Amino acid sequence: MIPRYSRAEMTRVWSDENRYRRWLEVELAVAEAQAQLGMIPPESAATLRALANFDIARIEAIETEVRHDVIAFTTAVAEQVGPEARYLHYGLTSSDVLDTGLALQLGQAYEILAREQAKLSEALRRRALEHRHTPIMGRTHGMHAEPLTLGMKFALWYSENQRNRQRLAHAAQGLKVGKISGAVGAFAHLAPEVETQVCQRLGLAPAPISNQILQRDRHAAWVCALALAGASLEKIATEIRHLQRSEVGEAEEYFAPAQKGSSAMPHKRNPVTSEQICGLARVLRGHAQAALENIALWHERDISHSSVERIILPDSAILLDYMLAKTTQLIEKLIIYPERMRQNLDLTKGLIYSGQLLLELAEAGMSREDAYRVVQRHAQESQRSGRELRELLENDPEIRARIKPQALAAAFDLRRQLRHADFIIDRALASE
Repeated sequence: MIPRYSRAEMTRVWSDENRYRRWLEVELAVAEAQAQLGMIPPESAATLRALANFDIARIEAIETEVRHDVIAFTTAVAEQVGPEARYLHYGLTSSDVLDTGLALQLGQAYEILAREQAKLSEALRRRALEHRHTPIMGRTHGMHAEPLTLGMKFALWYSENQRNRQRLAHAAQGLKVGKISGAVGAFAHLAPEVETQVCQRLGLAPAPISNQILQRDRHAAWVCALALAGASLEKIATEIRHLQRSEVGEAEEYFAPAQKGSSAMPHKRNPVTSEQICGLARVLRGHAQAALENIALWHERDISHSSVERIILPDSAILLDYMLAKTTQLIEKLIIYPERMRQNLDLTKGLIYSGQLLLELAEAGMSREDAYRVVQRHAQESQRSGRELRELLENDPEIRARIKPQALAAAFDLRRQLRHADFIIDRALASE
């Protein structure tokens, strides 16, 4: 069953039609390579190229009887070809076709995912530049820490997405291999030259060594790269969920005019897209675990990985494709509230500048331990009384004696805190 979150282009990659079409592409490439090497008559390869085709309903009917997908496929194709079909699947084992065909499907899936990752990077870049000077409260442990700019958040996500693009590209390159080496990888009924020619025709590299299958560390690396990308999308979505909380209110998902947030509470505008992204990232991580467990098989191969891959490979690709599209849309349409950000910056009456005050006192000759105690004492008094931290410091004779008024004012200057924002964002956006 195709999941509800599937999108048409990626769904077509994993359709039965495309899967069988890739199998046929492999079979015909093998026949043509064998003909060129003198292993089968050239006219037989030409007949296969001209007549080989399939009917999905017929394949399914045959598979019901024989209970073997590749045999059902080759039988259905042979019915279309006639006598020359004796050279179809000549000297091959099923996994020669399955794994090499799967490599072609995974290559198609990668092209779509790479394009969607690029769209997300562009959306993050645009918003980083748009908000490079928009101040926002930085939080650690969920508590107010020191200021940064919203553009820095977007640039941070951009940089991480760039690393995910690199990881996925590397994993995809590891899957860009084929194997036409027979039942245990020994070329018992074929010549290595067939594999070389077939892979060249298909735009793949021959696996340096295989047994009955391509080794599943390659596929595990791919699914882990997808899971990592999903975890980064979850990271973005989690932050947006926090920023949309009523108590924070600094950003909000786009809410369509006719959209409804709750069946019981008409006022609700919930971060449902972000919550959905967070939930789906868990599914990707589960698939990564299954892919890792597919690596260890009995001897030259068993079939325990096969049923797992029928679920996790298409589902992971379809799922990340959907998540990338939703995250890009989320970023592009994210509503920003700079005024609320400024209110929250001022919420703690200047406590967010305590780190600079600590440095000013240390520079004035006070030990770091004493300076820490002085600033902490005034900070706690500010929290208890609701008075501005700067006011408390200005009324402290010890501090007045050590820090000049202009230096004290500079310690509470937001622009001073954010003076390196342009450098940080430009450096992050230059990362590849």
